[in-house]
Amino acid sequence: QGHALGQYSLGQCLGQGKGVPQDDREATRLFGLAADQGVPDAMFNLTVHCALGKGVPQDDAKAARPYRLAAEQSHADAQTNLGTHCAMGKGVPQDDAEAARYYRLAAEQGLA
Repeated sequence: QGHALGQYSLGQCLGQGKGVPQDDREATRLFGLAADQGVPDAMFNLTVHCALGKGVPQDDAKAARPYRLAAEQSHADAQTNLGTHCAMGKGVPQDDAEAARYYRLAAEQGLA
């Protein structure tokens, strides 16, 4: 039906095997649909799945885009993880100043 929060929630259930058989591929697909509709938590989970290769081939460059989108929507975990990607040059050019910026944004939200 295209309900973003429903897609995200079902993706959570499928990714964790809560109440349904675990299915990382379908969870990743649903996170992608919800992320395309602007759900920051879905963007974050899509990125985690891409970074870890859950349901899709592992791809740090593909993971960086939704991390950035979620980070720009003040998702503290995404800011921290994107900072790590910037610090390590995983999927993005290595940039310590950019890493520090994202770490600072997350810290300002209480994530340390």
